[in-house]
Amino acid sequence: MRMMNLTTAVALATVVMLPAVSAMAQPAPDPASIWTLQDENASVSATKPKDHMYTNGFRVAWTSPSTVVPDIFAKLGNSLWGSGLQRVSVDVSQQMYTPRFTQRTTADPLDRPYAGVLLGNFSLLSDTDDTRSVLTLSLGVVGPDSGAAETQNDFHRMIRKAPAMGWNCEIPNTAAVEVLHERTWRLPTGTIAGLETDVLPSLAAGVGDLRDYVQTGVTFRVGQGLNSDFGVPRPRPGLSGGDAYTPTRRLAWYAFLGVDGQAVAYDLLLQSAPFRSGPSVSPVWDVAEVQGGVAVMAFGMRLTLAYVAQTPEFRSQTGGMHQFASISLSVRF
Repeated sequence: MRMMNLTTAVALATVVMLPAVSAMAQPAPDPASIWTLQDENASVSATKPKDHMYTNGFRVAWTSPSTVVPDIFAKLGNSLWGSGLQRVSVDVSQQMYTPRFTQRTTADPLDRPYAGVLLGNFSLLSDTDDTRSVLTLSLGVVGPDSGAAETQNDFHRMIRKAPAMGWNCEIPNTAAVEVLHERTWRLPTGTIAGLETDVLPSLAAGVGDLRDYVQTGVTFRVGQGLNSDFGVPRPRPGLSGGDAYTPTRRLAWYAFLGVDGQAVAYDLLLQSAPFRSGPSVSPVWDVAEVQGGVAVMAFGMRLTLAYVAQTPEFRSQTGGMHQFASISLSVRF
């Protein structure tokens, strides 16, 4: 059985078993805003060569207090999801993708194209005691105007590492528009040796000229204060619990293991732009990820660490599962 099939079966089975809930309790208002810094990097990997494929992703995010949501967004959230504790969130992210061998100066038709992505992401969140719903609009650019080539090679020069030589073969500038809708459920499953456990099944769908996909996943957690959040944050299309959190004890922490499966209809970062020639490879329609790590919340801050392994995204991809690390730090004000 392929990993995608196993992942999807587990997640869908969990969602199907969810109890019907006619009225969900709403958490207490939260007056704090949240700032988040996050970086993902393939230099931290058990595979060789490192620093390739999804090479790096960096983002800065601000999440509002639940008490300052503009009426127009509050009404939208109520019409979509009913009552819930709402917030708005804005983040800027830059991601870079390179082929496996970065010293070539010409494009390899069997390897993924160079691609840079710069996005502004605007989200509306609605929380109940048991669910988190998210609607996100992403606007930006794929191509040289993303600044990914300069970011990577300037950093490599600073640490005295050889620059990637093929950025001249990057996917050309293309406007990026994406709409994502996601829901995550939080299902307590009892205690083990005095520690809380829960399961976080989720469903998401994204549509636009960047990536068209449906994602289903599930995360298993064990720790203390699990009702403080809905899992660790990740840039999309990673399995993400979001930036918003409200610590329910002085020290909250958990270890987690998550799996997700994605059915991908289109990926600009592999197929170049619609109706435009350019570097491309033949994508794989089913992609899966496994991620595990820890999160700690104390003194109003949350630190998360995750290690991610991803199945191949295109047919000629070599080297097995792509692996990278993710770290985030959030602070409440």
